[in-house]
Amino acid sequence: MAGIALLIDLLARKSSLSSQSLHSYGYFSAAVAASAAAASVAAGKPFPSRAIFGDGGFSIAYCDAAAPATWKDLPDLHSATEKLVHKDSFIYETKEYPLELKPLFSAFKIKALAMTSLRSFLLFYLPLLEPRSPEEEDEDFLQDGPEERPVDLVTPFHNSVKQIIRETAVVTTRRVLERVAVQHVSRRMAWKLLKDASRSAKRKAGRGMPTAFFFYGVSRTTFRGHVLGVAASWLVQVIIEIYRCFIHNSNNDDQETEIREKMRLFGKKVYGTTIKCGASLVFASIGAGIGALFYPSAGQWIGCALGDFAGPIIAIISFEKLQLSL
Repeated sequence: MAGIALLIDLLARKSSLSSQSLHSYGYFSAAVAASAAAASVAAGKPFPSRAIFGDGGFSIAYCDAAAPATWKDLPDLHSATEKLVHKDSFIYETKEYPLELKPLFSAFKIKALAMTSLRSFLLFYLPLLEPRSPEEEDEDFLQDGPEERPVDLVTPFHNSVKQIIRETAVVTTRRVLERVAVQHVSRRMAWKLLKDASRSAKRKAGRGMPTAFFFYGVSRTTFRGHVLGVAASWLVQVIIEIYRCFIHNSNNDDQETEIREKMRLFGKKVYGTTIKCGASLVFASIGAGIGALFYPSAGQWIGCALGDFAGPIIAIISFEKLQLSL
């Protein structure tokens, strides 16, 4: 019955909001006082189960001479928690992953389309402006005589238009893949795939990381941020190869254009495209890490662009050295 006595004492303290002690309460009813007296008397008698848990034959006396504590004396739990968090422990904050999706048809904006067109036309028309060596001019003079060979301006124009369509299709396909990633992967992974690698490299440089960890971190971030672009390029190139292998030559009835030959040729093209895109992704990541060591933001961008351009070339040269077809 000692538990009942303790319970009554706790209830009495909770209901007490003045400075009186337990013995001075006059508004308790006679039934409550009798119950408390009975409980105190019965507390001296042990329970039958005390033979197992130990002897409890000592009487319990209560002494509450001091003023009881009120709720105002208790510390504020909220302020105590704030002090504990800010002073005596680490501050754990929930990291946010902002997703910034670019417009779906951003490649068709005036500025982007103008830059793509200028780059494509320069790529195919600049070789025509290269000065010819005297030996080539002598050979042309001996072969053609006084007639001058006309410069072909139509073929570079067609190639430039094809390049513009290809780059525009790659950018649009990447925007579609970004939206697919946002819908089907976690928010954290989608943020890593869409993150600006140049800004990330600048933030990493401000942390004072060791050189090896900084290089690894920038390369890994560039790999994740560049993978959707490479995947879009691979997908567009595969669609182009499907058109070339199965649609462009569909009117030919020769044995070389049979289904098996077309499938073999298509598999070879896809294999070569996969190797080139993989090399582009790997060398772009490595180049970004190296460039970020010199200048975090611009160096990362320049290194990524150079690695993206040099990756397929290195892959082709390596396969030629190994005498493998690509």
